[in-house]
Amino acid sequence: MESETAKTTLTMTSLRKESRLRTAAALLRKDWQLYSLLILPIIYLIIFKYGPMLGNVIAFRRFVPGGSIFGETWVGLRYFQMFIQDPTFWKVFGNTLMLGGLALLFTFPVPIIFALLLNEVKSKRFKKFVQTASYLPHFLSIVIVAGMILQLTAVNGSINGVVSFFTGDSIPFMQRAEWFRTIYITSEVWQGMGWGAILYLAALTTIDDSLYEAARIDGANRWKQTLHITIPGILPTIVTLLILNMGNFLAVGFEKILLLYNPLIYETSDVISTYLYRVGLQSSNFSYATAIGLFESIIGLILVFSVNAISRRLTQRSLW
Repeated sequence: MESETAKTTLTMTSLRKESRLRTAAALLRKDWQLYSLLILPIIYLIIFKYGPMLGNVIAFRRFVPGGSIFGETWVGLRYFQMFIQDPTFWKVFGNTLMLGGLALLFTFPVPIIFALLLNEVKSKRFKKFVQTASYLPHFLSIVIVAGMILQLTAVNGSINGVVSFFTGDSIPFMQRAEWFRTIYITSEVWQGMGWGAILYLAALTTIDDSLYEAARIDGANRWKQTLHITIPGILPTIVTLLILNMGNFLAVGFEKILLLYNPLIYETSDVISTYLYRVGLQSSNFSYATAIGLFESIIGLILVFSVNAISRRLTQRSLW
């Protein structure tokens, strides 16, 4: 009896699989033009994203320029031991955690607040103007943004013009390590606020207006409507973006920091990505840099899985 039940279960499972395969094949034949558009993105991912992952093997092998791209001799965990015992790495790692934490603390909630405020604006013309003005910084080149920051914070720049007017003294912002984090986070908020609000504004349009009407009938003011209807309505979007952002927690903006920092402010500005640039490309220590990069990627993966699990437990929402 049990064997017959097992056979029946296996038969049903195989039938379901065949049915799904037939459905997938029918959809592919029907919409093959649309699916063909995926070919180039998939090729791009394979060549530039998954292919280079094979190079991670040189984190465990000694790489010699001009030799095999997969290294010459096996050295095991030697390079991992090197950076674990290197005090400079841990200082850089601490800077990365600090900048990543500050960026998450300020740049993640600001677009949400900005979207909620824009949602309350009644004038469509003013709303479109604010949206357009807030999107523009995102499309500026990092080089242009860095140049603007350096000009504004220069000793004879605009900011120091105001500071010297009130205090009589100028502040060399980009020569003092304690000012770098403030300048960097402020520029990140300014550059990403409008662009980050786009997804939240789109999510706000999916909330049923009848919920607001029912809340108004029950006497709820705008604050209570926002708290009990608007925020829960965009919570899935917030959770999804939070999980995705955690994957890049340690990948603090390399280009902007590289263009802004200098040896005088390495104490607070040097992060893992810039340290890898100096160690890997400028010093040609590719195996050592690969080991650090692999360590960074593993931590990012752990953070994504951890935040996803916490979100699933607390909010019943997750990426998988």
